[in-house]
Order: sequence, then structure tokens, then C-alpha cells
Amino acid sequence: MRSYQYFDFIMAAFVAVLLISNVASSAKIVDWGFSLFGVRMAFDAGTLLFPLSYIFGDILTEVYGYARSRKVIWAGFAAMLLTSVCIFVIGLLPGESTWQQYAGDSAFQSILGSVGSGAIVLASLTAYFCGEFMNSYVLAKMKVAMGGRHLWMRTIGSTIVGEGVDTVAFILIATLFGVFPWSVFVSLVVTNYLFKVGIEVVLTPVTYRVVALLKREEQEDYYDRTTDFNPFTLAACRQL
Repeated sequence: MRSYQYFDFIMAAFVAVLLISNVASSAKIVDWGFSLFGVRMAFDAGTLLFPLSYIFGDILTEVYGYARSRKVIWAGFAAMLLTSVCIFVIGLLPGESTWQQYAGDSAFQSILGSVGSGAIVLASLTAYFCGEFMNSYVLAKMKVAMGGRHLWMRTIGSTIVGEGVDTVAFILIATLFGVFPWSVFVSLVVTNYLFKVGIEVVLTPVTYRVVALLKREEQEDYYDRTTDFNPFTLAACRQL
């Protein structure tokens, strides 16, 4: 069993980004005040931070391999589920009288209620599960096929696929359950997707530096030539 100096830190940062962006997505829809090709530039606030999770995912898979990335993805999944359950239970508890006057249950439900609702939980977990595993799978396969060359092509290519699956799944399920109105469906999908992929492209130089640093410090550059890519295979995680 290998011990890595920075693996736990990256996993913690990855999970933190997921939880913060999940709450922000339910709290506010941001409108930039202009349209692009007839599509209003508006998106849920979680989009500002969520793309970083895919950058962390790229770094984890590129340096440590798919199986270790799978371990982190499941940790994020469990944290998101726990957050949703806790907020749901808190919403059921009676509020203190003074708090009810300046905030109240209606404000709580308006801002955080959807985080603990079945609709947003289903949308978030489904989109996260499909998108993150697709991103990690595509990057790992491309790394082997390309012999480790052209990192930028792998990070951007995997993000195009993973973020596409994630964005459509999340907004579609959330809209079907009434979290978002159908009137902004196309706008949310397009702006979310373009913004997320754009962040990946803009931060590619940073990704290069972080990957190079970790490969040098960790003495690891994993190639998934014999990896079992089944996302439900937990035995591989226990062997790490």
C-alpha cells in the first residue's frame, strides 16, 4: 500500500467544492444581464465553483489513476447524500420563536429546502455520479491511448464529455420536478455547459503545473492499462 503526501488534501478539497456548489445551486440563479446568440446568460450559482471539481477529478485520475479517483468520487457522493439528509431533517425540526421572526421556516425552505428535497437530491446525485465517472473514464482511456502525451487534450476532452452529461442530467431532472422553470431550461443548460468547459480551458495552465508538481513530489504517474473501470467495484479501492 502506497502512502501519498497530497492525496488526502485533494480529496478533501474535492468534497468541499461539491458541497458548497450543491448548496449554492439551490440558493440562487445568477443573471449576467445579457444574451449570447439569443440565449440568456443565466445559471445557478453553484456553477461558479462546480467546474473545479472536474479539474480536481482530472488531476486525481491523471496522477493517481482511475481506481483512486473512483474512491474519491464515492466519498463525494456519500458527503452530498449526508448533506441532503441533514438539511432535510433540520427542515422538519421546529424553529425558535425569535428566529422565526427574522428568518423563519419559509425562508429556510426557499433557500435550502431544495437541497434536502427529493428532486434536487436525485438530480444532483445522478448528474454527479454519471458526469464524474464519465470524466474519469474518458481521461484514463485517453491517457493510455495517447501514451501520456497532450495532457490538455485529455483534460478538455474528458470535461466536454463529463460536463455535458452532468449538466443535462442535473438541469433536466431538476426541471422535471419543478426546481427550475422550463422557460430557462435551454439557457441554464447552454450557459452552465459553456461556463464549465470554459473554466477548464482557462485553467489548463494551472492544471499542467499542479499535475507536474504532484507527479514529481508523489513519484507517481499512473496508467490504467489493466484497471477494472466498473464504478461499483469496491474491491479495487480496498486494495489501495
